[in-house]
Amino acid sequence: MDRVALRYVDQSGTVASDGSWTAVAELDWRLGRDDPGVSSAEVLVGLVPDGDRLAVTGFRTPTGSAGVRLPLWLRGGLSVARAPGVLVLLDGPQRLADDVARRAVAGVGVVRRVLPAWSAPVVVEVPASAADLDETLGAEPGTYAAIAAVTTAAGDGTGAAAPVHVFVNPEVTAGLRRAGAQVVMSHELVHLATDATRTPMDTWLLEGFADYVALRDVRLPDRTTLGRAIAAARADGVPGRLPEAADFDTRAGDLQARYEQAWLGCRVVAEALGEQGLVRLYEAAAAGEPVDAALARAGLPVAELTRRWRSGLAALAG
Repeated sequence: MDRVALRYVDQSGTVASDGSWTAVAELDWRLGRDDPGVSSAEVLVGLVPDGDRLAVTGFRTPTGSAGVRLPLWLRGGLSVARAPGVLVLLDGPQRLADDVARRAVAGVGVVRRVLPAWSAPVVVEVPASAADLDETLGAEPGTYAAIAAVTTAAGDGTGAAAPVHVFVNPEVTAGLRRAGAQVVMSHELVHLATDATRTPMDTWLLEGFADYVALRDVRLPDRTTLGRAIAAARADGVPGRLPEAADFDTRAGDLQARYEQAWLGCRVVAEALGEQGLVRLYEAAAAGEPVDAALARAGLPVAELTRRWRSGLAALAG
């Protein structure tokens, strides 16, 4: 930690009979040289009179609240792991922090096989539970209960200078095999490498591309990597379109199937246009070109992509 600043903003609630009260404060922090910048967020600070001064009793979030963060490093002692260009903060045993750091280092290598120019510090935060992850991100309780990890701003800022970290849900990743946990990390690092948090584009391409890179060199059969999509197609029929933004709601019961469908869409693009063709499509979309227009320009109109995608999914489900 090489910078912390706290500024009073307002009072929250009333003063208790013992004189204690809660303040809303603006907090700035940076996690040392490995953090890409300074994060800012509003936090709630417990205060109590201490002679002619005020003493801090702790930091908290209101029960059932959203929009107020409790940064992970304010929870108390953490395990810290470092590797070149990688910093991991984990609320739990040191061995787990070391495991996450190894996955992050391996993930950087995975990303650079497709995006060799990428070079940036990686910060990974791992709260102790899914509920703590919601609090760390100022999200409604249960928002990330079914999500293995998310790449997003470490504070409230969304500008180009706002640091972006990878946040891991230990309750989901603990149930994954080593290969699955690695795919999750590599997927999130693709988002970090491509600044996906601040890059609006069709969600199927955003998420499918991340899975394409993460799974590129993973030797698993389609019945494993596309198992949920195959099951959904058998149960409900092959979808008539590629998944849309609303299909990726974090609370959706068929969310994993949507991710697999998106990955299959990107795999079809790579088969038709080559891997660099997929990369160019992603870069064009990131630069603001509509995906439909970029596909048509590349010689793969979205109608043809959809036809090939549906045909491939039907064959897998047959």
